[in-house]
Amino acid sequence: MYRVRFHGRGGQGMKVASRILGNAFFAEGYEVQDAPRYGAERRGAPIFAYVRAARRKIDERGVITCPDLVVIADETLVPLPAAGVLQGLTATTVVLINSDEPGTVWRERLKIDARIVTLPVFDVVKEREELPYISAMCAGAAARLVGVVRRESLHRAIEQEIALFGAGALAANVTQALRAFYALAPYAGLVKESADRPSVGDTPPQWIELSAESSEVAAPDIRAVATSVQSRTGLWRTTRPVIDYARCNRCSWICSTFCPDSAIAVEPDHTPRIDYDHCKGCLVCVAVCPPHAIAATPEHPPQRDATCRVSS
Repeated sequence: MYRVRFHGRGGQGMKVASRILGNAFFAEGYEVQDAPRYGAERRGAPIFAYVRAARRKIDERGVITCPDLVVIADETLVPLPAAGVLQGLTATTVVLINSDEPGTVWRERLKIDARIVTLPVFDVVKEREELPYISAMCAGAAARLVGVVRRESLHRAIEQEIALFGAGALAANVTQALRAFYALAPYAGLVKESADRPSVGDTPPQWIELSAESSEVAAPDIRAVATSVQSRTGLWRTTRPVIDYARCNRCSWICSTFCPDSAIAVEPDHTPRIDYDHCKGCLVCVAVCPPHAIAATPEHPPQRDATCRVSS
């Protein structure tokens, strides 16, 4: 069975890469699994996707812990422990890194036994914030490394995944995928199928009993125990809730209770005040305000002062 993991950042298309490779394997007569695994679902956050392919029924489930091939679309993920790109590597694992640095440099840096191959960052992807076409390139490189996917199958798999975005996007993705496919021709077949790993003897998970915490600790309050009022989470905000006090009914228990971070304080006269240092801009208060006295406005950096507040 071939076990492949794709690592990248949210927005770089690792799910698409896994689907392209999975479809290409399927076109070659393999049974296939492919699935993504997300952490924080936001652009730029580390994510990975995996592909299993075999000539028989696949009984394995879940993430791949011992991969035969690891494809790293963004080299900045390598030093991040949370990304887990080096998890489960063995001496037979092949690591493909999208990088201008040669494999010998990476081997010296990482001090690992796995075989390292680099896919140079072509001119078209020098802007690393976007890395256009990187999903198709990674799929094309992986297809060449496993050595059992023909160019025609790769081309057809890209058409199945990219055609919806138009002829221009399809042509560009095919071009870059084949560019990677041909660039790694010297390494064709470097990745080998690994044997089945029987589950017999695995240690079952142990249950952990957790006692209920007091409300002073468990409440979503930035000023509660084990939280940090010094963390100015208001800097995350892109949209700002603003209270129109002329329309406010002072039913402050509603907005203050529904605020997930307790960022709305209540004055003795029941007037709500938004703590913009810690308001993340989720706009729950806008949705629940009965008189619609809270409006959502775009966050403009020039309006902020040193304390991240505006005058009312």
